[in-house]
Amino acid sequence: MLEELLESTLEGLGYELVEVEQLARGKLLRVFVDKEGGINVDDCVVISNHLSRLLVVENIDYGRLEVSSPGLDRSLRKEADFLRFKGETIKLKLRVPLQGQRNFTGVLREVNDGILKLEVEGRLLDLELSNLGKARLVPKL
Repeated sequence: MLEELLESTLEGLGYELVEVEQLARGKLLRVFVDKEGGINVDDCVVISNHLSRLLVVENIDYGRLEVSSPGLDRSLRKEADFLRFKGETIKLKLRVPLQGQRNFTGVLREVNDGILKLEVEGRLLDLELSNLGKARLVPKL
């Protein structure tokens, strides 16, 4: 419920909800946001002020709110994330191993009908999005 509320609110402000973390028994609420071109400090202030008021109105109990950019190694969770970062190098972990292997790093080539095509050492692997445990961008340094 909280994630849906934050997602629709942030979309209305022109931002994308990347991830929500609730730590210390819900007292710390961490919200990772992004937008085309990236997030800056001013964006975080605007979002923080807006969400603080929203959480009070919605009677959601929290102690501290942190709003942040997802960072260079942002997590990829939704199909839209994978479509947006096509051509980028990603690192992922599968829930169920493929050919005895769970961890892969490669270039994201395509996502279609729940299947991610990852190029690993010249081979193209078909991986089911439903089998992904974690996926992150590999930062370009």
